[in-house]
Amino acid sequence: MSKVLRDVVNPGKNADSPCVLPPWGAHDCRARWRRPGVQCHNLASRKYAQEEPRLRTPRLLLSLAACLTLSGAALAAPDKKAAAPNPAAINQLPATATVGPRTRGANVLRAQVLLDRAHFSSGEIDGVYSRNLRLAISGYQKLHQLKVTGAIDAPTWALLAQDKEPVLGSYIITAQDAAGPYAVAPASMADKARLPTLGYANVAEALGERFHCSPALLKRLNPGKHLNRAGEQVVVPNVLAASPLPKATALMVGRADGTLTLLDASGTPFAQFPASTGSEHDPLPYGQWKVTAVVRNPVYRYDPKLFWDARRGDARAMIAAGPNNPVGVVWIELSKKHYGIHGTPEPGNIGKTQSHGCIRLTNWDALAVAGALARGASVLLQE
Repeated sequence: MSKVLRDVVNPGKNADSPCVLPPWGAHDCRARWRRPGVQCHNLASRKYAQEEPRLRTPRLLLSLAACLTLSGAALAAPDKKAAAPNPAAINQLPATATVGPRTRGANVLRAQVLLDRAHFSSGEIDGVYSRNLRLAISGYQKLHQLKVTGAIDAPTWALLAQDKEPVLGSYIITAQDAAGPYAVAPASMADKARLPTLGYANVAEALGERFHCSPALLKRLNPGKHLNRAGEQVVVPNVLAASPLPKATALMVGRADGTLTLLDASGTPFAQFPASTGSEHDPLPYGQWKVTAVVRNPVYRYDPKLFWDARRGDARAMIAAGPNNPVGVVWIELSKKHYGIHGTPEPGNIGKTQSHGCIRLTNWDALAVAGALARGASVLLQE
């Protein structure tokens, strides 16, 4: 562990408490994660830390009947290209249609949810076949010794369909969900540093992270529904029906395909997540490393001197904890100085943009990985 982090928090005594991260030269605090209008709300970091378990265990109603009480009409698509899924029919879809390149809609959504529950994440669930979904399918097929096609074919459907839980569930918007507070974060690091926390932009973003999906998908699944109205019943991906993720003794990150894979004691992979992994300016540090600390709700220390693309005039800043913090909701520190595995404020960009050298995951995937690892776990970073 770096001296700066060690001076602030002792993970051995309180690894789950908020802490200050050391400055490092390869992470996501600049242009590739930040855009004008990254948003937050003003909850104290302690309050966010207390709410984290609640966010992972919402009141999800898993009965198929609950889903079928919703409108059976086709959902309005956000544009001419996107075919919106029918929430009343998703749980009854026959698992036969091939899911592959240029497919989108209900079958893709079903595949994404089932793979997410099998711990082969495609990142943000959106009902669209993508590179991240192809990698998730390929990893799942390799694990189960199926023909690796990157598409959901009949044998792959047959295996996924052994999971009998509904693909969609319903969720009741709580008063706390509706109230927030939510707000837009300022663009500059200096202004962000004045906030007590970097929370969610709005209720759609908060629910999207809770249920591993894009805010746009939530709106497509819930036409005419008010996500900011307490008591409103909405349709959500039933990702919380997943079995617990086993403990891992090692993980490996592949730069070429952009994945993080968890391994058991025998070296067998059992879970896979899409990742953003370095860039030309800040390459992934290949080699064998160790996990030295796992810190949830980290405070972020920004030092512009460590970034090749820092804006002239930027000053050092301390950025409060929260899901829209530059490193998201968890920091997994590696024995390679200044490097780690962490979350992101922009889950839709995972696997699609470069990082400043660290391994970046969606917040929910980063939390899952953090929960599966212990200090001393082996980390292989490779091409």
